[in-house]
Amino acid sequence: MTSPGIPPVPGLHGRTALVTGAASGIGAACALRLAAAGARVRALDRDGDGLAEVAGRARGLPGAVEAEVLDLVDPDAAERAAAGADILVNNAGVQLVRPIEEFPPEAFHAMLTVMLEAPFRLIRGALPGMYARGWGRIVNVSSVHGLRASAFKSAYVTAKHGLEGLSKVTALEGAPHGVTSNCVSPGYVRTPLVEKQLADQAAAHGIPAERVLADVLLADSAVKRLVEPEEVAEAVAYLCGPHATSVTGTTMVLDGGWTAH
Repeated sequence: MTSPGIPPVPGLHGRTALVTGAASGIGAACALRLAAAGARVRALDRDGDGLAEVAGRARGLPGAVEAEVLDLVDPDAAERAAAGADILVNNAGVQLVRPIEEFPPEAFHAMLTVMLEAPFRLIRGALPGMYARGWGRIVNVSSVHGLRASAFKSAYVTAKHGLEGLSKVTALEGAPHGVTSNCVSPGYVRTPLVEKQLADQAAAHGIPAERVLADVLLADSAVKRLVEPEEVAEAVAYLCGPHATSVTGTTMVLDGGWTAH
């Protein structure tokens, strides 16, 4: 039995998936999608209430979602948490929109810790078990900002560019052991992370908040709408499934044509 709107995907029964930033947005959609595919999903986030809500939504799916409260600012804890995962989805992210000369150095450091160092430590913790089992799937939720830059996002763009590189190195090292590593790089997605930056974007660009979506977020996209979290989750599920064994070291882009320019 599956929940309405979440069709089953074969191939992940008996697999353990770890999804970070799973209390909302893309992470929640990925956790539910992988549970629909039969995986036991360990959902990590610092938002315990959000995790509990996602776990409740997973009832009745072929797999399960188990909530684990964890703050990725502790890389040691992140590495320990990754042990035993067959599938790792590095999704957790934060955003701050400021000009470089006004960007707080402590915020820059914290954002790189969550979005680049923590994925490295999670991968480091997961790989020994994946290598021992001869199978593993690592999906790094990057962004169009891993491929293109935007003004006022120095930390986010830096972290996502680094994540793209880390993913490729992991693919090269993991290939002899049956482990794939890829990025999924969407444009702007309908998530709390995007909604929270509207006021900052308006201030940085000197425009009213109601103009941010059309004039800033979707200005470079040929498809003039936000990406839905479920679209990203479908890409993640494909990369973890049985038909993607030769897909590694690459980036699946869901940017509405942004990078076609």
